[in-house]
Amino acid sequence: MSILFSPIVIRGTKIKNRCWVSPMCQYSSKEGLANDWHLVHLGTRAVGGAGLVMTEAAAVSLEGRISPSDLGIWDDKHIEPLKKITNFLMAHDAIPAIQIAHSGRKGSTKKPWENFKNSIDVDEGGWIPIGPSAIPFDENSVTPNEMSLEDIDRIISCFSNAALRSEEAGFKCIEVHMAHGYLVHEFLSPVSNKRKDEYGGDLYGRMNFALKIVTAIREVISDNTILFIRISATDYLNDGWDLSQSIVLCKEMKKLGVDLIDCSSGGSSPKQKLDPYPGYQVPFASQIKNEAKIMTGSVGLITQSQQAEDILNSEHSDAVFIGRELLRNPYFPLQAQIELDKEKDLPNQYERAF
Repeated sequence: MSILFSPIVIRGTKIKNRCWVSPMCQYSSKEGLANDWHLVHLGTRAVGGAGLVMTEAAAVSLEGRISPSDLGIWDDKHIEPLKKITNFLMAHDAIPAIQIAHSGRKGSTKKPWENFKNSIDVDEGGWIPIGPSAIPFDENSVTPNEMSLEDIDRIISCFSNAALRSEEAGFKCIEVHMAHGYLVHEFLSPVSNKRKDEYGGDLYGRMNFALKIVTAIREVISDNTILFIRISATDYLNDGWDLSQSIVLCKEMKKLGVDLIDCSSGGSSPKQKLDPYPGYQVPFASQIKNEAKIMTGSVGLITQSQQAEDILNSEHSDAVFIGRELLRNPYFPLQAQIELDKEKDLPNQYERAF
């Protein structure tokens, strides 16, 4: 059997394979509620053979949305629609996972197909975003309000409450979004964090917010609930967040009960300089796995079954997260299993098609 289609056990939960659905925003909610689009979108990937299926970023507070159409987990009303999805995922042998997030200074924007780079005015349904410092993301962005200590305490509570709601909705795995220039990453990066208090300054000050969120979540969720963190391993800037700081962060995260680091990169500044190529982020997962001694997931232009297998066979990471390829082909895992193992783990309804 290939490594890609061998099971992995985390906190007593068996995940049938290591081919997982990466969180991908759909911008299709009203009032943060999951709907039939989310059920079909996520359910199809479970039917398609993914071992773990993760929702898009679910906002932990109203102002934590990227756009007004983001999925939410800030209110109890979000629980029941999500239960319908988690029940379907588990019925098809996929572990249901949710990413919880706060957009920070990158909030109050339009959908990608509605000129995503432009902020939404308050009188058009937008809001003034918040961040560690009053620094806009770019020239098209609103200047965020710098968060007070009370704001910081409130958002930490929002994350822990969102984690509790996620468990109630049936999710077996929770991922905290700390990447791509959103709020927690904004605290981590010196590009966006110019604070002089205990949440800024040196590396440990800038990590403080992230570590307190993890502590608060781990204190309230079950010991059996899997906890992932998605990070940007580097800002691709000379004076930004980088891999060496990420390794320190991941070591601290492991001490607090984080199970796996979902290793992405970039997003904190429009000035970033990168040249994406297939598997370009895999070295981050590999180095973090080896130096922080924690499980990792690889992401980024992973589109071929043998490519995914080679990543795992070389012990660069413990799993792979597939994003855009699963948008193009939700049955990628089924096809990859046939290519790698000459085996078929198909729904009876689809057997004749393969």
